[in-house]
Amino acid sequence: MLSVAERLEIEAEAAPAETKRSVASDALKIVQRHRGWVCDEALKDVAALLGLSPAELDSVATFYNGIYRRPVGRHVILLCDSVSCWIMGYNPLRERLESRLGIGLGQTTADGRFTLLPTACLGLCEQAPALMIDDNVHGDLTPEKLDQVLENYA
Repeated sequence: MLSVAERLEIEAEAAPAETKRSVASDALKIVQRHRGWVCDEALKDVAALLGLSPAELDSVATFYNGIYRRPVGRHVILLCDSVSCWIMGYNPLRERLESRLGIGLGQTTADGRFTLLPTACLGLCEQAPALMIDDNVHGDLTPEKLDQVLENYA
C-alpha cells in the first residue's frame, strides 16, 4: 500500500501532466526515494493510481537502470562498462571493487552499505574509466583513486 506521502507526491506530479501515464517513471522514482526500491506491491499500487496495468508499469521500471526492482544498498555504485571505460581501465577497477567490497556485479555487501551494478554508459568518456555512486560521478579513476573515493561513503 502506498503511504499517504507517496500518494500525495505522485498525485501532485500527475496533476499538471497531460496524461497520468506520462509521469510513470517519476512516480516510480517517488516510491523509490521513500523505500529505497520499488517492490511488486508498490508497483501495482502506482499502476492502479495511474490507470496502467502492472505489466505496463513494470516495463517502464525495467527500462530505466535507475529504478531498482530489488533491494539495494545505502549507496549504489554504477560502474561504467562502455568501450571507452573498458579501454581505459575498467577491469582493474572492477577487480578492486569486487575485492575490496567482497561482492560481484549485481550484489550488495553483507552490511547493506554498497550495491555494485554495471551500467552501459555514464557519458564521461573523456574521463574514463568512470563510475557513479548515488548521484556523484567520479572519473579518471585508478584503483588507488577508487580507494579514496570509497572512503567518502563510510
